[in-house]
Amino acid sequence: FKDCVIHGLIRDKDGRKMSKSLGNGVDPFDMTEKYGCDALRYYLNTDCALGTDLRFDEIKMTSTWNYINKIWNASRFVLMNIEDIKEITLDDLKMEDKWILTKLNKTIKKARRHMEKYEFNVVGTELYNFIWDDFCDWYIELAKINMNNTTKSVLCRTLNQILKMLHPFMPYVTEEIYSLLPIKDAESIMIAPYPIYQEEFTFSSATI
Repeated sequence: FKDCVIHGLIRDKDGRKMSKSLGNGVDPFDMTEKYGCDALRYYLNTDCALGTDLRFDEIKMTSTWNYINKIWNASRFVLMNIEDIKEITLDDLKMEDKWILTKLNKTIKKARRHMEKYEFNVVGTELYNFIWDDFCDWYIELAKINMNNTTKSVLCRTLNQILKMLHPFMPYVTEEIYSLLPIKDAESIMIAPYPIYQEEFTFSSATI
């Protein structure tokens, strides 16, 4: 190993150390049973800055579960609409297509930079803002108006890249969704290349 990352303590929501005498311990198996492995893994990795203590709050676990559910529902919509595409065609991009591709490209650049510094909480925030606000609340709604081959290609490419960026934090759900993509980089997301910034997918005039 080249680097050793030391995380802080996991405390209860009041900031106290977990102990048998206080009876404030949290069984990770109980949380996994209730919310799933991905929700627990994502929460523990992205809720606090590197080296700081985490105050465990089950309410945040609920929010994480809702986030994963949002990703699953958005992915289901995309998969239902792209099942017939044979290749990615990005030669007739509309303004909203250029906008989401630019947003995606910038998110990839930020995610890579912070991943290299082990700033997982920052990566989590960047991905959350892009996935929830830009992709789910905006682009998917715009895509419903004009679902042509270019739109399908943009949806497929964007979801592909999102899944690969999320995979270190949500390995199970991302592997499941990735396996259903009609066009992908590898048989398993575990061996697929992490997204890279590509200058040609940043459009300076892409605003809506």
